[in-house]
Amino acid sequence: MLRKRSGIDSGDKWDIEAMYGSADAWEEDFHRAAERIEGFGGLKGTLGGSGKSLLAALEEMDEAGRLADKVFVYARMRRDEDNGNSYYQSIADRALSLVTLMAAAFSFVRPEILAIPPEKLEEFRASEEGLKGWGHVFDEILRSRAHVLPESEENLLARLGEALSAPGEIFSMINDADMRFGSIKDESGEERTLTHGNYGAFLESQDRGVRKAAYEAMYGAYGRQLNTLAASYSFSVKTDAARAGIRKYGSSLDAALSDENVPAAVYENLIGTVNDSLGALHRYLEIKGRALGIADMKPYDVYATLFAGSERRYAFDEAAALMERALAPLGGEYRDEMLKGVKGGWIDRYENEGKTSGAYSFGCYDSMPYILMNFDGRLNDVSTLVHEMGHPMNSLYTKRSQPYRYGGHSIFTAEVASTVNESLLMRHLLDSAEDRESKGYILGKYLEQFRTTLFRQTMFAEFEMKAHEMAENGTPLTAAALGKLYGGLNDKYFGGRVETDANIMTEWARIPHFYRAFYVYKYATGFSAATAISHGILTEGEKAAQRYIEFLKSGESDYPIELLKIAGVDMGRPEPIKEAMDVFAGLVDELEGLI
Repeated sequence: MLRKRSGIDSGDKWDIEAMYGSADAWEEDFHRAAERIEGFGGLKGTLGGSGKSLLAALEEMDEAGRLADKVFVYARMRRDEDNGNSYYQSIADRALSLVTLMAAAFSFVRPEILAIPPEKLEEFRASEEGLKGWGHVFDEILRSRAHVLPESEENLLARLGEALSAPGEIFSMINDADMRFGSIKDESGEERTLTHGNYGAFLESQDRGVRKAAYEAMYGAYGRQLNTLAASYSFSVKTDAARAGIRKYGSSLDAALSDENVPAAVYENLIGTVNDSLGALHRYLEIKGRALGIADMKPYDVYATLFAGSERRYAFDEAAALMERALAPLGGEYRDEMLKGVKGGWIDRYENEGKTSGAYSFGCYDSMPYILMNFDGRLNDVSTLVHEMGHPMNSLYTKRSQPYRYGGHSIFTAEVASTVNESLLMRHLLDSAEDRESKGYILGKYLEQFRTTLFRQTMFAEFEMKAHEMAENGTPLTAAALGKLYGGLNDKYFGGRVETDANIMTEWARIPHFYRAFYVYKYATGFSAATAISHGILTEGEKAAQRYIEFLKSGESDYPIELLKIAGVDMGRPEPIKEAMDVFAGLVDELEGLI
C-alpha cells in the first residue's frame, strides 16, 4: 500500500520550507503580491511618456511577477505533494487566481509599447541606460505585433485565463487524486496496489501474465472514464483553437510555435524524418520479439526488459553516485553544484498517496530548483533522476548569469539540458558493461529511450497536430474519433509488429502533456539535439563541455534555435534528427549482434 505523506522521512522530501517556513509567511507574500499587482494599474498610460517611465513600468512588472511566481510555485508544489489535501488544493487555487489577475493587470503593457512610434521607442532605448538590457524583450514584443489585441481585449482574455485552464486542472484531479487502478499479483503471487509510479515496473516484468494484468487494470480504469476524458481533452483542444483564432494565427500549431519563434519547418522536419526512419523501429521490434520469444507482440510486451538477468535495484544514494560518475565529463563545477543539490533538499524522492505522478523539475527565480519524482530503484528511475537533474543545473547556471526577465527557459531548450544528461548516462553504462549480458541490458534500455522519447513523442506530436486539425475543421473529438486517430498512428509507428488493441487505442486519455498543446515534440527535438551535444562532449572533451555550459547560462536571452547554436547544434535543419536516427540504427545493429 502507498504510504501517507506523513510516513515519508523528512530527508527524502524536498526542502520546500526553505521557500516559506509557515503558512503565515506565504499569506504575507500572497497579499503583498496582490497589492503590487493591483497597484500596477496606476502605471497605465505612462509607458510612452519617456524612457524613464517605460523603464519604471518594466521594472515594477518584473518585481511583481517575481513575487507572484514564488507564491504560485510554492502553492502548486504543495498541492503536488498530496493532491487530496484540501488545504493545498485551496492555496493552489488561490495562487492560480493571483497569476490570472496578474496577467490581466499586465495586459496593457504590450499594446502600449506597440503604440509608441518606432522612432520614439528607439530614442528611449538609446537615451535610457537601463533599457539597454531589455533588447530581446522589445524584439519579442515587436515581433508579435500582428497578434496583439487592443488593450481591453487583452485584459478580457487574460481574465479568462483561469477558466480556460479548466480542462487540464480537471484532468489532473481525475488522474492524480481520484482515479484508482486496483491491485494485481506480482511475480511472486503477492497482491500489489497498482499505481502510476509502479506501472512501468510491472510492464518491464519478465512474467507476461503480470504485464498483461497491469496493462488491463490500468486501461480498464481509463476506459471507465473515457467519455469524461474525451470531453475534457476536446475542450482543451477547442480552447487552443479559439485562442489561436482570436490572435489571428492560421492554426493552433502556428500559435504554439510562435511563442518561441520556432519555424514550422522544425515540427515538419521532425515528423517527416521520423516517419522516413520507421523501418529501423520496426526492425528493432522484430528483434525484441525474437529475443523475448514472442511471436504475437502485444502492447504490454513492448516495455519488457531484455537481458533481465543483469537487472538490478538501486538505493537512492547508489543512483546519485552513478549519476556523479556518468556526468563527470561536464566538469568539476557541474559535479560539485549537483551534489550540493542532492544533499541540500532539492529532491522529493518517493511516491506517497495523492502525490502527482511522474517526475518534473520546478522552482522560481528566488528558490532552489526542485525535483519531484517517484523513485522505485529501477534503472529507469536512475535515468529519471539524471534527466531531471539537468533542469535544476540549467536553472542554477542561468540564474547566476541572467536577470529575472531572462531567467526562465523555453521547453525547447530545457529538454536539451535534461536529455544530454541521459545520453551521458547511457554511454557511461555501455562503456562500463563487463559482459555480454550487461551490455545487452544497457543497449535495451538505451534503445527504449530512443523508442519512448524520439519515436513515441513524435507519434504524440503527430496525434496532437491531427487532433487540432480535426477540431479546427469542425470534426467532433469524441472518444471513438480520438481512438480511431490514435489507433491508426499506432499501426503506422509499430508497423504491424505490435497489435493495436482496444486498450492501446485509448492511450491518448492518460497523457498529461496533451493539456499543454504542442509540448511533446520538444522532447523529441531535445533528444536529437542532446544526442549530438553529448557525442561532442565525449569526443571533443572540455571544449565541447564549455560550449554546453555557456548554453546553460543563456536562459531566455534569445530565441531557442539561436541559443542551441551556442552548443553547436542547428535545429532549423533536419540533420540532427537524421544523425540521431543513424545512432539508433547503429544501436539496433549492436543489439542484433549480441542476440
